Amino acid sequence: MFVGAVPASPAEPRRDAFQQGMDKLVGVDRHPGALGAVRDRSGRTRHYTAGVGDSRTGDEVPANGRIRIGSASKMFASVVVLQLAGEGKVDLDASIEKYLPGLVRAKGVDATRITVRQLLRHDSGLPDYTRPMFEPSRDFFPYRHVYLEPRELLDLANGQKDGGPAGGGWSYSNTNYVLAGLIAQRVTGRPFNELVTSGVIERIGLRDTYAPEVGEQDIRGRHPKGYQRNHATGELVDFTRMDPSWGWAAGQLISTPHDLNTFLSALLGGKLLDPAHLAQMRTTIPTRPGSRTGYGLGVFSLPLSCGGVAWGHGGDIPGYSTVSAATDDGRAVTFTVTSLNGSVKDESVGEDRDALFDAALCS
Repeated sequence: MFVGAVPASPAEPRRDAFQQGMDKLVGVDRHPGALGAVRDRSGRTRHYTAGVGDSRTGDEVPANGRIRIGSASKMFASVVVLQLAGEGKVDLDASIEKYLPGLVRAKGVDATRITVRQLLRHDSGLPDYTRPMFEPSRDFFPYRHVYLEPRELLDLANGQKDGGPAGGGWSYSNTNYVLAGLIAQRVTGRPFNELVTSGVIERIGLRDTYAPEVGEQDIRGRHPKGYQRNHATGELVDFTRMDPSWGWAAGQLISTPHDLNTFLSALLGGKLLDPAHLAQMRTTIPTRPGSRTGYGLGVFSLPLSCGGVAWGHGGDIPGYSTVSAATDDGRAVTFTVTSLNGSVKDESVGEDRDALFDAALCS
């Protein structure tokens, strides 16, 4: 069983450059709290915290606390599908109609022309089911305690009229990963949560990562509270307790900064995929014309100011926003702030987050 080369050290008291960068992310009009982990080339991990873990009590952010990782879950889902491809159970270049006949019915979409690879790469042309849920009012509160089945999420996607042609370019859509999860279930006859648990979490010994059970709304164990601004009242509300089912295979997992770094190190080190499918995962298309940022099968390639690229995926879900990436030489960084960018009043914090990510991997 693969585990981290060196156990995580406790939160570092000295204010090094990364700690200073974390401190800039929190405060009045910024994020309530932040936590992160940085792994160096030798495998040593340092943990960092800033701000408060509970704005009511003033309790500290727990070092390496559990957080909802949102779309960083897509890396795990992609690994599951690629493992099945390695076993000959999924053909990445087969039509999704082969596995899920009749399920995709969005207007303007021909499901027979969409491949499994295009789902994982976000160039399927499928509309995103989260648009009718959240974009009209930019309000997450109506769905906070609502349980949704994956088929209901597909119904939301099928009801839209803005589908595009398969292979027409990168266009991020959570619908792709709901379908990927359903395909994994169809070919194995097992629930997706079981597949990601056995194929990824248990395989590399991630002690603090799990897929929530049906109806589970709380976060197990030590964790900072996550906050979401109620735009009707302007109040920053404790949003920690919520039903993440609307994220499902696209965004419902719970993890820690250390576990995410361990996952990425194991992935890039060949502990989860055979060489051929890892290479396919890392074969990217541009996210927009002229961009140096690419997207493979569930991972971004992110250019660094010091040269080379990092591989990883961010994740936004009400209460938590995560950045997670690693390099081929063993460096890794994950940090999370405890509110979404849309809940802060000082929007310049976004630039500080980008700078911190780059500095952590280039220092």
